[in-house]
Amino acid sequence: MTDTLDPAAVAQFLVDNPQFFEQHAALLGRVKLSSPLTGKAVSLQERQMEVMRDKYKALELQMSELIRLAQDNAAIANKFHAWTQSLLQARHGADLPRAMVDGLCAQFAVPQATLRLWDLAPANAEQWFAHGVSDDARLFAASLLAPYCGSNNDFEAVRWLDDAAAVQSTVILPLRSGGSAFGLLILGSPDPARFGADMATDFLIHIGETASAALAALRA
Repeated sequence: MTDTLDPAAVAQFLVDNPQFFEQHAALLGRVKLSSPLTGKAVSLQERQMEVMRDKYKALELQMSELIRLAQDNAAIANKFHAWTQSLLQARHGADLPRAMVDGLCAQFAVPQATLRLWDLAPANAEQWFAHGVSDDARLFAASLLAPYCGSNNDFEAVRWLDDAAAVQSTVILPLRSGGSAFGLLILGSPDPARFGADMATDFLIHIGETASAALAALRA
């Protein structure tokens, strides 16, 4: 009676003896495997080539995805750079808030944007960006430890936008100086999926930090 070979033991033998097929090269052409691509029997060499082609295709897909992500990040970085330049070109302090929100709309194709500030220098207290801020809005800004991204839940801050009724999704960024909140920057879109709760916030945080640093000069 012939003992049945343990497949695991055979596999381990081949791993431990890589020279086996060198010593028995003729087996490479005689061993037949079923191809998952064609369903036909192919030689061990042909099956190995199929495996290598599959791995190569998977690597190609991964590389394509990495290239796409890199291109997307580069495009966002270029837009951020252009927006920052527009802030530097604002000649008067009171012009800065308008340049900021207009630049966000232009560079990032944001349908609507606005901001509100408080604790400002007396010269800026009557500007458009200082009006209509309640104590609740200030408390909300102080409570935001990260950008809010998601549905418009009838936020007071969203009502500062020109067409607040059309806003389905929003980004709300707290503006801080010295650890204290002194404003809110709001982006709005009629597309419910434009600003989702699962979106990455790295660049939004950079926008908030840059806006805070630029607008702090308007404070008392």
